[in-house]
Amino acid sequence: QAMAIKDFIFSRFVLSGNLHGGSVVASYPFDDSLSHLVVGVYSKSSDDAVFRYLARTYAANHPIMRTGVPSCPSDMEENFKDGITNGAQWYDVPGGMQDYNYVWGNCFEITFELSCCKHPPAAELPKEWENNRESLLAFMEKVHIGVRGFVEESVNGTGIIDAVLSVATIDHNITTGKFGDYHRLLAPGTYNLTASAPGYVPVTQNNIEVLEGPATEVNFTLQSISVNPIQDHVEVATAAATVTTTTTATSTTLPHQPVQPEDFRHHHYSDMEIFLRRYATDYPDITKLYSIGKSVEGRELYVMEISSNPGVHEPGEPEFKYIGNMHGNEVVGRELLLNLIEYLCKNYGTDPEATSLVQKTRIHIMPSMNPDGYEMAQEGDITGTVGRNNSNNFDLNRNFPDKFFKIKDPQQPETTAVINWLKKYPFVLSANLHGGSLVVNYPYDDDSQGVAVYSKSPDDAVFKQIALAYSQENSDMFSGKPCQDLYPQEYFYHGITNGAQWYSVPGGMQDWNYVRTNCFEVTIELGCVKYPYARDLLKYWDKNRKSLLQFIKQVHRGVTGFVLDASDRTGIMNATISVAEVNHPITSDRAGDYWRLLVPGVYKLTASARGYKPAVENVTVGDGEAVVVNFTLARLTGDNRKGNLPPLKPPMKDPTTAEFEKLIKDLSTSNGLETLILRTLVDIKPNRYRSYKDLSEFLRGLNLNYPHITLLKSLGQSTEFRQIWALEISDEPKELELAEPKIRYVAGIHGNAPVGTELLLAFAEFLCLNYGRNHAITKLIDKTKIVIVPSLNPDGREKAQEKQCTSKVGLTNAHGKDLDMDFIGKEVQPETRAIMDKLILEQGFTLSVALDGGSVLATYPYDKPVQTVENEETLKYLAAVYSNNHPTMKLGQPGCLDKPHENIPGGVLRGAEWHSHMGSMKDFSVAFGHCPEITIYTSCCYFPSADQLSSLWGENKKSLISMLVEVQKGVHGMVKDKSGKPVSKAKIILNDGVKVDTTEGGYFHALLAPGSHSIDAFADGYQQQHKQVDVPNDEAARLVEIVFDMDNKILGMPRVLVVVVAG
Repeated sequence: QAMAIKDFIFSRFVLSGNLHGGSVVASYPFDDSLSHLVVGVYSKSSDDAVFRYLARTYAANHPIMRTGVPSCPSDMEENFKDGITNGAQWYDVPGGMQDYNYVWGNCFEITFELSCCKHPPAAELPKEWENNRESLLAFMEKVHIGVRGFVEESVNGTGIIDAVLSVATIDHNITTGKFGDYHRLLAPGTYNLTASAPGYVPVTQNNIEVLEGPATEVNFTLQSISVNPIQDHVEVATAAATVTTTTTATSTTLPHQPVQPEDFRHHHYSDMEIFLRRYATDYPDITKLYSIGKSVEGRELYVMEISSNPGVHEPGEPEFKYIGNMHGNEVVGRELLLNLIEYLCKNYGTDPEATSLVQKTRIHIMPSMNPDGYEMAQEGDITGTVGRNNSNNFDLNRNFPDKFFKIKDPQQPETTAVINWLKKYPFVLSANLHGGSLVVNYPYDDDSQGVAVYSKSPDDAVFKQIALAYSQENSDMFSGKPCQDLYPQEYFYHGITNGAQWYSVPGGMQDWNYVRTNCFEVTIELGCVKYPYARDLLKYWDKNRKSLLQFIKQVHRGVTGFVLDASDRTGIMNATISVAEVNHPITSDRAGDYWRLLVPGVYKLTASARGYKPAVENVTVGDGEAVVVNFTLARLTGDNRKGNLPPLKPPMKDPTTAEFEKLIKDLSTSNGLETLILRTLVDIKPNRYRSYKDLSEFLRGLNLNYPHITLLKSLGQSTEFRQIWALEISDEPKELELAEPKIRYVAGIHGNAPVGTELLLAFAEFLCLNYGRNHAITKLIDKTKIVIVPSLNPDGREKAQEKQCTSKVGLTNAHGKDLDMDFIGKEVQPETRAIMDKLILEQGFTLSVALDGGSVLATYPYDKPVQTVENEETLKYLAAVYSNNHPTMKLGQPGCLDKPHENIPGGVLRGAEWHSHMGSMKDFSVAFGHCPEITIYTSCCYFPSADQLSSLWGENKKSLISMLVEVQKGVHGMVKDKSGKPVSKAKIILNDGVKVDTTEGGYFHALLAPGSHSIDAFADGYQQQHKQVDVPNDEAARLVEIVFDMDNKILGMPRVLVVVVAG
């Protein structure tokens, strides 16, 4: 731990607090002395005044600490003046962390003792928070005191890393960061500050006044000794004032010149791929290379992200994208975007413009959307079409869903990839780079008549503004007379045009961006020649460099901010931000952050969200950076009827509504679950096995953090008195919700196979994390009762050992009993009894999924040898659904070492065909719980190493989710009599075999394989009812309503006659 913290300290912190307990005092360096006397030696650091100032800041805001009298039972006489103490004077502590921060890092650290009791009762925590809240905030603010600035070299303004900043009379120096930045904490006063670095002339600034409040900014410019070897020091007298000063050792400084790209050639796919990987490797701090999918011929659709925090959406930071080479023979955009990647990477940290763009914007660059077409195109092509379309010969810029016309061409893989990409990232602004003319073209690209006419979007003024931002920086484009040799009559005023006015383009990408997402996109034609010769590429860069940079800056125009929940200040996702008289609302992202591009003017903005009162703000947008407008929405009174609901929880809807049925249908498509996973907010990466104690704490943690959707309870105890935990996940975890299907996931019946346990823990957290943030997962949880039992045999699990692939240690419970052979007879183990009584028989499940180990396959009932299996078609179908969503299981070749040549068609077998035995849990579930159960064997190795858990989660995640979708299918309905009264405990017989009982409300739900099925309903005193139903494979459960007539016979005799006889 100490090694990890030491590395952490060198992350260039300025200020730190180390929170302890056992007294109430702020302790500052040094913590020990040369004499190492136990107490009483004041060990003074060079920054003693600063440390006392910082310690007093915390103590003065703490109601007990500031008195100096902790009154701890261990030492009632102890007192500290002003609530602070020098560490060594209190007691000698060699090897303390606060001293290490100060001596070896640039960081000033104080140790805060927060309470006399080291581990107080939980009931006292609110009081401790109240005591410390203001102190924590006040101390944090002190990171901004003292002096700060940059140390740069004189020739090109590059920051000097590890330059030394020294303060006269204070024997403690700090050093600059990788951009030449520094921050030196100082108490209020007047100081002389010197900056020095090897090979440079030192510079001193005198009489720098530090006041209470924000740091004084002091910048240094150092001259290389080789430039002026005679002068060895520069000293500047500065009047005592709070000013920003920059000092240089020479009277003239050359203007900064950014580094220009050197790579001007045509990059074919392999060359481009190597280029992108090289820059992603060379600049890992600001780049991330990823692919959004593949072309028809299997080429990756690469995107290079450039950001100061790559791979992360930082709330409040806008996302921008450039796309090139949509038409494969229009190649200038492809090469310009590679040039731009090189330019931003090489100039980050040295060029202010490039650095600012990367730090303030998350930039995504796709050099080639049509890599297949590019490989067909030919250098020198001016107006040709070879390579324009993709490999299926479809024009990708006519392939997107259109506002005015139905696009009949099949959607291409490249188009689908881009559509899914835009659904994953909250893009604000985009440009699509083409060739063949020289103009910026903005929406709409077509109109309802399909003719060349100005087709005005609601944001016409915004589109003109951002189009002009590009064209104004390109003199040839701005002139408006491109391609005179090719199109002498063509003229575009100021180099911009409405798309449809130029010519109609149905199915264009820019219109789809604007209509279907929050993103504003324009199409930029970069030149008259579609595939110029490589010798001309430098000219294209020179003419477009400023335009490319200026266009990115436009993402910071208009209005930006957050939409927050008034009750807890959490962000509201998918809130709508509308502008009065502009019919184009946008929505907030996951953290509640939004960006709305607008031209200068006065606007009325409204933020609204389902379940909240709308909020209105009047705002004036200027010509500079975006105006920050935050909205705080209060919940509608009706939403609070059931207590505190989660911030993003949507209202309940009936699962039979068209919306939910459409969701199930969408998720049942070939890529439906893949799309769901892509849209999830976060993923889980399990990397360790949990002991029983860790598992229990983890489940409690989920319940405490997500109390609105979870309920944790014990089904009973194991032989050694460990709890068998069950975690329910649903929108109403404390309600029965009899009309909803119920699914259980169980694991760990064999303690030596704990992979299933870890997968279910990951699955539970995955569902909780994405509830309210992923639409599909939220709806599935809202409409399903999910029960997760991660460890049925906790005693056996405690005995098992990691990396034991074939060991049977831990397979049985503490009595040596295999629990999966114990579900038979009256004398059963305590674990079996708990599962029988509290899980299978009591809770009325629709589907059960059990995870085990020892192979890679799915089995269905029965495990016992039987001649025929009732409803086998459905049971096999359910197992096949899991297997088909698993990347290797469906191949049917587990490849386990003990059976290397085993072949299991489709990865699915009846249990008895694989390992026949009596008394299994799934046989009991089917026979007595009337619930189909499938068993999933997740890995050949019973207990693989923990580093395999992440990949095993990746393999099983989609399959686990598929079961949530599947449990919503089949048939469901209600049984009632003619008066409308529900009939409970009616028998529903499916296909003359499988039995399902109705619940207290008369509800039933049964899973059935796709196809035609018969349903018979029986209840005492009622006539038998018969229904025939067709079950599709991609739709939500078919609703079946059964209405009973009274049975007019009793014991085979007419009801009237029986009454007479009885009378």
